[in-house]
Amino acid sequence: MQAGLTESLSGRFETLHATHWTFKECQECFGWEPDQYIFFGGYPGAALLIDDEERWAQYIRDSLIETTVSKDILLLNRVDKPALLRQLFMLACQYSGQIVPYQKLLGQLLDAGNTTTLAHYQKMLEGARLIWGIPKYHGSVIRQRGSSPKWMVLNTALMAAVGGMRFSDWRSDAARWGRLVESAVGAHLINTSFGRGIEVFYWRNHQKEVDFVLRQGDRLLAIEVKSSVFKRKHPGMDGFMQAFPRARALWVGREGVPVEEFLSYPAAHWMRG
Repeated sequence: MQAGLTESLSGRFETLHATHWTFKECQECFGWEPDQYIFFGGYPGAALLIDDEERWAQYIRDSLIETTVSKDILLLNRVDKPALLRQLFMLACQYSGQIVPYQKLLGQLLDAGNTTTLAHYQKMLEGARLIWGIPKYHGSVIRQRGSSPKWMVLNTALMAAVGGMRFSDWRSDAARWGRLVESAVGAHLINTSFGRGIEVFYWRNHQKEVDFVLRQGDRLLAIEVKSSVFKRKHPGMDGFMQAFPRARALWVGREGVPVEEFLSYPAAHWMRG
């Protein structure tokens, strides 16, 4: 059916995006706090298992990851190197929230081939709504296509289950928890932008960086995520605003929009300001 959508059914179908559950949905259904959603993610089928973290993680790995990567994708696509596909997924979870060039990944993957193969497998994992490679914002479509992706899981449960650590361990490590929070924000932005005409990017110029950039038509929104106390002066945000003065800036976390509030509204809400 998926192949037919672009062939025999071309122009005669409508795409309805069924994305991962949002924080608001998990809060209303299961009574979750923000920290629970950030760690356990938006898989409702696993919600009843969170009191037994080992069983929860095993369910995510066996029932969701294994089934999707080892069966669903292989049934729908030609995959010459299934082991490479799995390795790429694992690395994308490990590096979620980080900008990692394909060339660096090639050095960590067995029988990786070339960057074209990695990009092709990345698209397969994106099609399965497991991970996403956020492109760099240049203001130029041609330059964007050649940028290194910022890897992002589309559900933080994947990152937590693959990481093999308990909730308390993640929460007590400020740097690790910060990456999980950023991944939760990124996943929320991507999931709620599907079908809305909103594009999600990151921005980087030398050592200056902005976590996320949203573009809708001629509107730009720069988003910086800070899970700890910070000072408003930020070289990355300052550099972006100088380069693109028509953009708006939004801070998420301490001294900005609370993470709980940010995750309660879709990307379109924040684009409207």
